[in-house]
Amino acid sequence: MNRRQREILDLVRQRGFVAIDQLATLFDVTTQTVRRDINELCDRALLVRFHGGAGLPSSVENVAYDERREMSPVEKNAIAVEVARHIPNDASLFINIGTTTEAVAAALEHHSRLRIITNNLNVANILGGNPRLEVIVAGGVVRPRDKAIVGEATLDFINQFRVDIAVIGISGIDTDGTLLDFDYREVRVAQAIIRNSNSVYLATDHTKFGRSAMVRLGHLRDVDMLFTDRVPTPEMRRLLRDAEVVVRTPGAADETS
Repeated sequence: MNRRQREILDLVRQRGFVAIDQLATLFDVTTQTVRRDINELCDRALLVRFHGGAGLPSSVENVAYDERREMSPVEKNAIAVEVARHIPNDASLFINIGTTTEAVAAALEHHSRLRIITNNLNVANILGGNPRLEVIVAGGVVRPRDKAIVGEATLDFINQFRVDIAVIGISGIDTDGTLLDFDYREVRVAQAIIRNSNSVYLATDHTKFGRSAMVRLGHLRDVDMLFTDRVPTPEMRRLLRDAEVVVRTPGAADETS
């Protein structure tokens, strides 16, 4: 995506719908240029065309995994480095499904004596060859589209452990602080990870704020630290403060929002 397309996508995620005429005025380009941008974003299943504008895809299905890997890579890597800074050596971790959590796994390559339990085969591939780390892979059904491991066997496996830190991703954070995702099987595993962790680190870029998804995972009250690439809106900061969540953005000091 070019910069304008990324900004269009951000606006749609914030507002739910944007009009072509408004976008043309905002970016000082022709409506034909905006239509080409929207058509390309729709072809990639990131937006849906409506009369006079574009909106978000259905709340019942996530963006394809390969597309998600290409979205906001710089921001995800910055978030991952910040998360890694807050993980000490000699710690035990859960790392769940998601492209941001995979970036966190890559940022842990120089750590030592970590025990990492994951239901994400991509995380296992990233860290499994590191002799300084021990990687434990959950049992269960492998989901072909993103190499996630889910199901009852995964739940039973996760419930055997109690770890220091859970590093989790999310598909959406509602305006009331509800954490949302698309797959109820994935959500059940994430809930078990949260229950069996002493601290929960949520790693997510700013595009997930206000994004809709159909399955309720939990609430910001379940999170100890939020790692994101932009300072949240005043309304979201108020929710985070009420939930006593410490917010970290790259290059900023720790704060309770």
